[in-house]
Amino acid sequence: MSDGYDPDFLGIRLPLPSPDRATTRLDYPRFSVLLDQERRFAAVTGVVIDGASLREQPRTGEWRLDPRVPASAQAGPEIYSRNDLDRGHLVRRRDPGWGSADEAQDATEATFFYTNAAPQAAGFNQSKELWLGLEDHVIAYAESTDQRLAVFTAPVLGGDDPPYRGIHVPLRFWKIAAWRQGDSLGAAGFVLDQSDLVDTRQGLVVPPLGAFRTFQVPIAEIAGEAGIDVGALAGADTLVRRGLRPVAARELRGVADIVW
Repeated sequence: MSDGYDPDFLGIRLPLPSPDRATTRLDYPRFSVLLDQERRFAAVTGVVIDGASLREQPRTGEWRLDPRVPASAQAGPEIYSRNDLDRGHLVRRRDPGWGSADEAQDATEATFFYTNAAPQAAGFNQSKELWLGLEDHVIAYAESTDQRLAVFTAPVLGGDDPPYRGIHVPLRFWKIAAWRQGDSLGAAGFVLDQSDLVDTRQGLVVPPLGAFRTFQVPIAEIAGEAGIDVGALAGADTLVRRGLRPVAARELRGVADIVW
């Protein structure tokens, strides 16, 4: 089942971001999860994508617990029943789905482990707008240019995340995409904030779609907020290298607003 994230996939060595908390590494076909067993969510995920051999796979696979770690260390099906929370893929189903048909199927089905899920308000997980639109845009870019990408995604495991059914629901998610530009790296970082979509004080309340916000954020800022060492990614940040001043979070209203 496992070969995991390949740090040499881009031809420039790029290790997984390293959290400042204890995690358990779980390798799957073409991606890896660094699981915080105390919070029961991934602190980091990393996947490699080969745009030249991506396949459009039928949606197969069912959500399941990973037998390599205790069920008590995973946020399982009980978190998502009878509410408006979706099991949001961190490594998206399509991302590792490349290579031969069998390889692509094995890889996409492996994304359905609960270790690769985090609760996302149904509005933004299903929306074709910013967050899902951003993820589709990344895949479309890889396919249209035969580009190789490395993509890292996880919730921000913050101290202010509200309690719910024995877990704390993450309010923010981050994503960093990296690619090769000649002999150097390029990278862009994003944060989605669902704070206004989640209210656990009386069960779970999810207001109407439209309250979530997506930002392009300096990667160094993501590293500080999420508590991760991003290594060379901060220096490869296109938002910073373009010399935009002030370098700050940019709220996105569509993928055309992204600085690549």
